[in-house]
Amino acid sequence: MAPYWADGDGKPTSRSKRRTDYWCIERDRRRKRPVSLAGLGAKVALVARCSDRLQELAAQLTAGGATAVVITADVTKQAEAERAVEQTVSRLGRLDTLINNAGVMLLGPVIDAPVEEWERMVQINLLGLLYCTHAALPHLLGAAENSPRRVADLVNISSVAGRETRSGSGVYEATKHGVGAFSDALRKEITTRHVRVSLVEPGATATELASHNRPEILGTLQQRFGRMERLTAEDIGDVIAYIVTRPRHVAVNEVLVRPTDQE
Repeated sequence: MAPYWADGDGKPTSRSKRRTDYWCIERDRRRKRPVSLAGLGAKVALVARCSDRLQELAAQLTAGGATAVVITADVTKQAEAERAVEQTVSRLGRLDTLINNAGVMLLGPVIDAPVEEWERMVQINLLGLLYCTHAALPHLLGAAENSPRRVADLVNISSVAGRETRSGSGVYEATKHGVGAFSDALRKEITTRHVRVSLVEPGATATELASHNRPEILGTLQQRFGRMERLTAEDIGDVIAYIVTRPRHVAVNEVLVRPTDQE
């Protein structure tokens, strides 16, 4: 996505002329994010391990006149993350925005916790994000130098859990604090080359994220959030669209967004 709509010589033009390439690490928990960006003229690549539902979303986008491709990949495997990036560039022409959105939240006390849940969170929340970022960076740096808008964007989706700690969320919070630390360190490394790194930290959001927890954990979450008017996928999509459509000289480093009801 671009900070403004530009033609070949970099001058701002109208929205209707805007074409830019965009790649999304997308999971079902926030499926509607690409809709906002595709509606602004972005060409989108939707990436997930199971692509059936993304095929439906891609069909919806293309029916509305957008360009959308679906790529099946397990981003916890480095080779597959690299292949997904290369397929995106091959099919769409370039890569100038990456949204790392894959994630899983498996909560519960550390004592007697299933260690396989920890491993799964580290693999998806951290390693998947790292693999995709590593594979995409050469293309993002190239887009910042050579694309009409002369800037590129990397948006990492974290959580309010990356800013605070609570009993029963220790390993999930460790992964999200890690995403925040990595994002800020990388920002300092590449921001002068006009690749903007942004961190989005949503609070309680009405998605499928919590549904993978054990039944006893689900009961606790229902008690805590059941009556809350939570954020929607569209709310987070609006935040991302705002970030990646700023002018070239403006970088939104971090956005913490909660439901008004959430303390």
